[in-house]
Amino acid sequence: MRSEKPFIGIGFALISLIWGSTWLVIKIGLESLPPFYAVAIRFTLATLILFAVMQVRGDRIPVDRTSVSLYLTVGLLSFSVPFALVYWGEQYIPSGLASVLFAVHPFIVAIGSQLFLPGERMSLLKVAGVCLGFLGILVIFWADVHPGGTGIRGMIAILLSTLLQGISLVIVKRKDRHVNPMALTFGGMLFGLCLLYAAAFLFEDASHIRLDQKGIGSIVYLGTFGSVVAFVTYYWLLKRVEAVYLSLVSFVTPVLAVILGAVWLHESLAPRIFSGAMLVLGGILVANGRDMAAALRDRRKQSMTQSTDQE
Repeated sequence: MRSEKPFIGIGFALISLIWGSTWLVIKIGLESLPPFYAVAIRFTLATLILFAVMQVRGDRIPVDRTSVSLYLTVGLLSFSVPFALVYWGEQYIPSGLASVLFAVHPFIVAIGSQLFLPGERMSLLKVAGVCLGFLGILVIFWADVHPGGTGIRGMIAILLSTLLQGISLVIVKRKDRHVNPMALTFGGMLFGLCLLYAAAFLFEDASHIRLDQKGIGSIVYLGTFGSVVAFVTYYWLLKRVEAVYLSLVSFVTPVLAVILGAVWLHESLAPRIFSGAMLVLGGILVANGRDMAAALRDRRKQSMTQSTDQE
């Protein structure tokens, strides 16, 4: 496992950068594609790429009961309903705000880990961090919690997506013992596609699809980097680190997403949203700061030990 440590760091950086940019690309793509069709076409491209790569590598796709159960879980709770909610919700709110709301993901994971993962219990600091984070969400929502509030539907959609994604992560962490990350991503997307296309056919008009530069560009970027590269890396990391530690990616992505939204789309967020975002990110830091410090100390000790051995 020591030899994997550098790759774990690279994996964290990679998915942080990719997922920090996907909020902007989704928003741009929605100018040309209806939300359900947009995410369905994105995952169609992703599954084709994954299938081709797996064929070249000679990877087997497990079809035992446990594996199929995981595919169904991930397909429902990660790749279909949550992404449909994200795409639908981003029609009504800025991409930066969507990413900030999704930053509650570590708190959902922390609560789920406390309930269902015996080896990943919450400390008092994690409880305090969760409370601080949800206080930040209340600050963000405060001015919009009334029937005429602008963007309230989009905000609720993002939070529901976050809840489902958190539940999915905890379930996979608890049950996954043998399915490789690429097969898990492929199987989950394949099942998710069935639900996404059903929703698109039922609720959207295909004539509204415009395969212009924005539409094609968003599909290609999100289908390759946002789906294949990011999710394969994500599930690879999930086998090697704690679920709550992995969800710390949510600390980085909102910052990058807000910056990109402001630069490319000239999005401006109300002061209360920045205040709420600081509370959310502060809660993540409080909840996980001790674990991060311990991990840094362990890494420093291991580096010193390796240096001594080499001498």
